[in-house]
Amino acid sequence: MAAHADFEAFTCDCRVAVADSSALPAALASVTALLRRVDQAASSYRADSELAVLQRSGGGTVSPLLAHLIRAALDVAERSGGDVVPTLGRELTSLGFGPLEEDAAPEAPVLRPAESWRGISLEGNELTLPRGVVLDLGATAKAAAADLAARGLRDELGTSVLVSLGGDIATAGDDAWEILVQDLPGDPATQVRLTGGWAMATSSTQKRRRGASVHHILDPWTALPAPATWRSVTVAAPDCLSANMASTAAIVRGPAAVARLRESGFPARLVRDDGGVIELGGWPAPRTGADAPLAAGARG
Repeated sequence: MAAHADFEAFTCDCRVAVADSSALPAALASVTALLRRVDQAASSYRADSELAVLQRSGGGTVSPLLAHLIRAALDVAERSGGDVVPTLGRELTSLGFGPLEEDAAPEAPVLRPAESWRGISLEGNELTLPRGVVLDLGATAKAAAADLAARGLRDELGTSVLVSLGGDIATAGDDAWEILVQDLPGDPATQVRLTGGWAMATSSTQKRRRGASVHHILDPWTALPAPATWRSVTVAAPDCLSANMASTAAIVRGPAAVARLRESGFPARLVRDDGGVIELGGWPAPRTGADAPLAAGARG
C-alpha cells in the first residue's frame, strides 16, 4: 500500500511518497538528509553555505554535490538558450530574494542584462567565477535535488517513489502517480496521472517572499521580473530538471512560450493571467473518480 509524508524545506511544502508503506520512514529520513546537504551546499540565503564561501573567494574546490548542482544550472543555461541562467544572484538579492539583512528593504528593479554564464568554469571540482558574477542556483537546485532524491530512494529502497519539492516533482520506478495540478487555492485545477519515471514542474509568477513586491522569475536579458503573461506553467518531462527548465523558460518567454513548448513536444499546461488555460503536447485529460492524489499539488 502506498503512503506519503509531508514536510517543509526551502520555504516550500514538500512530500515524499512510496508505493511500499513500510519504506516511508527510511524514505523521509533519506530525502530530508539530502535536502539539508543541498541547503548547506547551495543556499543563497545562508552566509555560511559552501556556495557563499566560494563566491567570496571567486571560486575554488567544490564538493561533488555542489559541482553537480552547478553543472545542472549551466546545462539548463545552455539548453534554454540563455533564458534560464544562474548568474542573477545580485539582482535577486536586491529584490529581496537573497541574504538581505532583516531591516533592509528590497531595491527597485533596474534594467540591465545579467552577467554572462559562459565565463563560469567548472573543471572537475575546480570552480572559477568571472569578476562580478554572483551565482544563484535557485532556478534549478530544487529540480536537480528532486531528481537525485527520487533516483536515490528507488535504488536504496527498491520501491517506486515520488518526491515533490514545491512545484518540482520527480518520480522513479514503475508505478504511476496521481497529481493535483494547481498553483494557488482558487486557481484552475486538474488532476492527472504522471507515468512512473517521469517528472513535472510548475513555475509561477504569483509567489512573493519576505515582503517583495515582485515575483522571483527574472528575465536574464533585462534582469527584471518576467512579464506576468502566465500565472503558472506546468510541464511534464522525463526528468525534473528538464521540466523545470521548460516551465521557467516559458514564464520568461511570455507569449512566445506556446510555440516553443509545442516545438519541445513536452506535455504542458499554461494558466493565463486572466485564468484561461492552454494545454499542449497531449497534456493528460483530467482524472475522474475518487482516488486521492498522492502529490498534494504542483505548487512552485
